[in-house]
Amino acid sequence: MKIASFVALILVGVLVAAAFYVAMMPQTLSREDYIASGQPDIARGEQVFWMGGCASCHAAPGSQGSDRLVLSGGLAIESDFGTFHAPNISPDPDHGIGQWSELDFANALLEGVGRHGENLYPSLPYTSYTNMSDEDVHALFAFLKTLPASAQPSLPNDLSFPFNLRPALSFWKILFFSEGPRVALEAPGDPVLRGQYIVEGAGHCGECHTPRNALGGLDESRWLAGGPNPDGPGTIPDITPGSKTIGSWSESEIADYLETGFTPDFDVAGGAMAEVQQNLSHLPRADLEAIAAYLKAIPAH
Repeated sequence: MKIASFVALILVGVLVAAAFYVAMMPQTLSREDYIASGQPDIARGEQVFWMGGCASCHAAPGSQGSDRLVLSGGLAIESDFGTFHAPNISPDPDHGIGQWSELDFANALLEGVGRHGENLYPSLPYTSYTNMSDEDVHALFAFLKTLPASAQPSLPNDLSFPFNLRPALSFWKILFFSEGPRVALEAPGDPVLRGQYIVEGAGHCGECHTPRNALGGLDESRWLAGGPNPDGPGTIPDITPGSKTIGSWSESEIADYLETGFTPDFDVAGGAMAEVQQNLSHLPRADLEAIAAYLKAIPAH
């Protein structure tokens, strides 16, 4: 009887361990889940590229002009958990993503899972990218394949224990990773919805402009209310309608700032925002106006 009880206990332990293992496995998309197909729109992919700020992290630091399209990686992203290094995502087959399938790429952006099934760190803002459409991912992947290849090896992250344990990110994802709207909007029209898609998705504005908790999750109750710079020293401003920065700006003035870099007082975008503005300036004016309409429609803080 004691032996039978012991065996039963072992079996229960094995089942519990197996269930825990399955629960902690990174969730990926299947070919049925990812529905993008057909000839990709390269021009659309380029717009998504600038919308997502890909060059800001994945081009070599200090790159200018056409060199910003060489996505050799290398940017050091400082955080409370250690230093992340943006990887090479050029089409190089050995050091970039040249051997990745489109489904591999979609899983990275939409699920935060790498090519070999590993959890990716949210220094890649997949917590926002998860709201991108399959069609935009399809177009972006096609555009990236047109860019120059770089044989520059990616730098390893410099993280201390336990933050260097990728399986632990499965717990983090349960707590802080979900798709869907970040704020409830009252009767939004088409421009506001387009702005929401850009800001909450590829534009990933909330990754800097929304404060974070001790575990690095976004405090969505204070969406876009500003806070400490998640990548280093300084603060990121509140950009809600109640802010002291852009709260008094009109929608047109916000769109002008994103297009030109000049504020209504003829100041200029500075710090990390200068590069963000340069990226967004590649978007059509209608998209910039949509961003402005969304920023005027969200709750003030």
